[in-house]
Amino acid sequence: MSKTINLEAVIGLEVHVQLKTKSKMFCRCDNRDDQPPNTAICPICTGQPGTLPLPNRQAIDWAVMTSLALGCKINQSSKFDRKNYFYPDLPKGYQISQYDQPFGYQGKLEVLVDDKLKTFRIHRLHLEEDAGKLIHQGDTSLVDLNRVGTPLMEVVSEPDFQTPAEAKAYLQELQLIARYLGVSDADMEKGHLRCDANISLRLKGEKKLYPKTEVKNINSFRAVERALQYEIERQTGLWEDGHPPKISATRGWNDAAGQTHEQRTKEGEADYRYFPEPDIPPIIISDKRLDEIKQAIPELPAQRRQRYEKMYGLPAQTTQALVVDRDLAKYFEEVVTEFRAYIEAELSAAKAETLWKKERPAACQTIANWLINRIPMEHRLTHGLPPAADLARLLWMVHQKQLTLQAAIQVYDQMLDTKKGPHQLVKELGLEQVSDTAVIDAVVQKAIKDNPKVVAEVKAGKSNALQFLVGQVMKVTKGKANPQLVQSILKKSLDK
Repeated sequence: MSKTINLEAVIGLEVHVQLKTKSKMFCRCDNRDDQPPNTAICPICTGQPGTLPLPNRQAIDWAVMTSLALGCKINQSSKFDRKNYFYPDLPKGYQISQYDQPFGYQGKLEVLVDDKLKTFRIHRLHLEEDAGKLIHQGDTSLVDLNRVGTPLMEVVSEPDFQTPAEAKAYLQELQLIARYLGVSDADMEKGHLRCDANISLRLKGEKKLYPKTEVKNINSFRAVERALQYEIERQTGLWEDGHPPKISATRGWNDAAGQTHEQRTKEGEADYRYFPEPDIPPIIISDKRLDEIKQAIPELPAQRRQRYEKMYGLPAQTTQALVVDRDLAKYFEEVVTEFRAYIEAELSAAKAETLWKKERPAACQTIANWLINRIPMEHRLTHGLPPAADLARLLWMVHQKQLTLQAAIQVYDQMLDTKKGPHQLVKELGLEQVSDTAVIDAVVQKAIKDNPKVVAEVKAGKSNALQFLVGQVMKVTKGKANPQLVQSILKKSLDK
């Protein structure tokens, strides 16, 4: 009979990042992944006798750059090794990888998980070539070797994760870093970023590591969470039945079924018979080259979040939503710059500076909200984005109460369709906000006269009734009346 015991998960991740170099790792074959099967191959990547591999310098530089971005120490004297195994999609019978001298080691990555900043250690980052692809059709398996030789970075973590949510957050941050560095598109669904998760359980408080299960074929962030949660439940059942895993094993993830299935017992390092690649000399990274690579590292996601919070006064949740899309974050800064320029154009330098200090957090939050909530990714892909100056002008008009928010939405849609500026469209559509007190007062008096019952409810203390009257005024003015002015005039009129 099973019994409940206090267990904790021990999770480590092995993440493969496909680099978007123009050519493959050790030959000149095209590295694009959209070509007909078995057309982007040559004698070198298919391992024909007498051929010699030549390392891709760009891939090495990117591996070192990513290592530095992840806080790794760098092996300035490194080498490639042969990892020997036999499989239909590995024509050479071995994979050129790195064994004991990876380019990066002992790094760390800080990740926000459930509003808490957690640090996960990185064991190593090494460079290797990819294998081919097997395509199964019924009882037949086909081999496409186009992917053979594609450069891969493998980022191996320490077993520091305790929950599926931590593993997911780490992967998402790693994806962001790869995109910010420009080394990979890191799209999981296209196989640019692949994850193998190693998981075992142990009694809470123990330090001992038990035989692990490696879960393969995980191709989305959601799948990572689901696969790990399934394994935690499966292995918990084994522990409670008194039969915890005795040997390390490899299991595949079936996303449709929502479960893992056994594949094989896991190989050890000795099974791969590693030895130094005899056809490639040691890779020496000079101090000068290392410094050049350091200088080429752009602002990383964590740095940008900190800067946005400090420079623009944005809360963490907003910065997280902006920074997750590098292009959108850049556009946000362009719009903010243009928005501030409108302030400076209408006021003296001293007054503009004072106003900006006061209005900056609210104005930047308004701009961020517009980008995050009103411009979804699919919308940008089909319509693009208007010039930053045009969007800034539109939001400045809202800020100055020259335009209602509802009218601004109409103008924005027309900006995308017609490519016209907001000022011209406001005039063409007749959407200028009405702020003339006399005009609004006349409409307010009519709304009060036409709705005596609602007026009585307002005087009885029902706040919703006041909003009904505001709505009537906005309806008559076709949404162009200044809503704050409408409320003010209504309250004064009703207090008389």
